[in-house]
Order: sequence, then C-alpha cells, then structure tokens
Amino acid sequence: MNYLAIDTSAASLTVIAKNGETLCVSVLPDGAAQHSVRLMPEIDAALSRARLLLRDCDFIACTVGPGSFTGIRIGISAVKGLCLAAEKPALAVTSFDVLAYAEGGGRRLALVDAGNGFFYACGYNCENAVDFAPARIPGEEVSALLRGGYTAVTEADRGRGLAAAVEAKFREAAPADALKALYLRKSAAEEGR
Repeated sequence: MNYLAIDTSAASLTVIAKNGETLCVSVLPDGAAQHSVRLMPEIDAALSRARLLLRDCDFIACTVGPGSFTGIRIGISAVKGLCLAAEKPALAVTSFDVLAYAEGGGRRLALVDAGNGFFYACGYNCENAVDFAPARIPGEEVSALLRGGYTAVTEADRGRGLAAAVEAKFREAAPADALKALYLRKSAAEEGR
C-alpha cells in the first residue's frame, strides 16, 4: 500500500509517506501556528525519503478533527488540492482515531481538550468500532464514562496512531470533494457573534 497522510489538527504536525514496506514518519512538535508554512515542505521531504511520487499513492489521508479549526482547514485544503491534482481519492480519519489506534485494544475513550471544562470525546470498543459517538461533553460526563469501563486516551504517539488508523480504514477512501471537517462546536469567532 502506498499513501500520504497528514495530521494538522494538533499543535504538532505529522506527515507520513508509505511506499510498500517503507514507512517515513515525521512529527514536528509545537508548530500549530506554522502548519501553513511547514506542511508542504514536510510533505515533499517525506515523499522524497520514501522514494514515492504523489501519482503512485493509492490515496491521500488527513485528520479531519476535532482540534485546531485553522489546522483542520489547512490539512483538508491541502489534501483536497493534492487529490485533485493527482486524481487520487481522499481518506478522512479523526483525531479520535489517531489517539485510539495508537493505543491498540481495549475499551478506549479518546479525549481532546475542548476548553472551559469540556472535552471532545469518542469511545471505541475492543474491536476498534465506535461505541460512543463523537461529542462535546463536560468533564463530569467524561468521569462517568471512565467509571463505566473506558480507559482515557489523551496523548499518544501521533505518527503510530495516524499510520494505524489509515491502514485500518483505507477502504473508506472516497472522492476528495467528500472530505469534510468534523466540527463538534462552532469556532470561537462564530460563537462570539
């Protein structure tokens, strides 16, 4: 399987290029304010290290949220453009998938801090199927879910998680115009109106 995958939803920037058995993973920490500047050079570098051309990818994947509104928009726009230029399908994975798949098995509750005492949450069962749909919930509800048998996953090896999620979900690749952000609340600018 050959693919390019990116995650711009977090403070770190993750880019993966896989060419057969060669997997090149780049995780740049603390670059949230620079995703728009760093993304394309990182994509070029990863493709070069993997000796992979965009036209040889089976699909191009990106994380669609939740997370940084700006980061998500940057990633989706870049992937849509690359898919259209190379005539390749797109694969959407969520930030929850990245967290949950990095941790492997068991009942997991993938959590992303949503601020003000809220969390974005998604629960996974032992077979990696979603059994608690993505939602924005208060901390008290998180505590109740954890008491109900989930293990919290708030941090993970984003490169490992992205690769595992992409390889588990590759059959879900679709035309690039179907790629949509997973927003569980309005942006701060929209809420301020």
